[in-house]
Amino acid sequence: MGYSRILGTGSYLPSQVLTNAQLAERVETSDEWIVTRTGIRARHIADEQHKTSDLALRAAEAAIASAGIDKDEIDLIIVATTTPDMIFPSTACILQEKLGLPGVPAFDVQAVCAGFIYALSTANAYIKSGMAKKALVVGAEIMSRVLDWDDRRTCVLFGDGAGAVVLGASDEPGILHAKLAADGRYQGLLNTPAQISGGKIQGMPYLHMDGPAVFKFAVKSLSEIAMSTLAEAGVEKSAVDWLVPHQANLRIIESTAKHLGLSMDKVIVTLPEQGNTSAASIPLALDVAVRDGRIQRGQTVLLEGIGGGFAWGAALLIF
Repeated sequence: MGYSRILGTGSYLPSQVLTNAQLAERVETSDEWIVTRTGIRARHIADEQHKTSDLALRAAEAAIASAGIDKDEIDLIIVATTTPDMIFPSTACILQEKLGLPGVPAFDVQAVCAGFIYALSTANAYIKSGMAKKALVVGAEIMSRVLDWDDRRTCVLFGDGAGAVVLGASDEPGILHAKLAADGRYQGLLNTPAQISGGKIQGMPYLHMDGPAVFKFAVKSLSEIAMSTLAEAGVEKSAVDWLVPHQANLRIIESTAKHLGLSMDKVIVTLPEQGNTSAASIPLALDVAVRDGRIQRGQTVLLEGIGGGFAWGAALLIF
């Protein structure tokens, strides 16, 4: 059995930037309050006319170009998102149409901030089983649409964007091991509980989060799954060249790095400029580090993230 390997990366951020200072004009907060608690200084906000599939398209096109392949070689599309264009069809099917790839299997994965790890793991399984040869995996979100802009506890945290990778079958080592977990008992700590019934929105349509409880669970869970992923792959933590974590909170990132014995100069951090882009954050950070030359071919990279559900996971790979 061969491997699945990342052939190319891509990303897209909306042009509109919302700084902490601008947020302070709308809600009772300050740049110092936000930076001290989160590490975030700014975030990108999608224009009203844009949908999640539009952001996904830009990131997907960049990843396909980076991979140096013809788009017609793609035989699987998976989109990780918690902010789809509509209830159905899937954002992946809408993206498929925009890419001009009729007939290619396409579906969404919903694991919120862990969505990209879930989608990548699924694509890896498809390729290793021979059911696909080249998969497009996208994480795309417009989180700004589910935020209460009067709630300073949540509106300061999130941003919009998309990141993508092309995964291909290879005889060379690529994804070495992936591990997923979930625990629905904690669903009340982080959710957007609204639903549509009878043509009306039932329940709260805004993101809700118990920040302290999420922080405590995230630190423990991410550290444990990162260590178990390395152990099950038979790789020492000292062999990790780069950690690409979900970009939720700088203190969570620093704590995970400490548990892995990694200095912060081995951790890819895009949080200050992008905020938490949910399922898009890991592929966005990965693409930034690939394009600026930090992550290079042959290096060992650990990806990990956690989101509402709770759902969390990690993937170890040779880039």
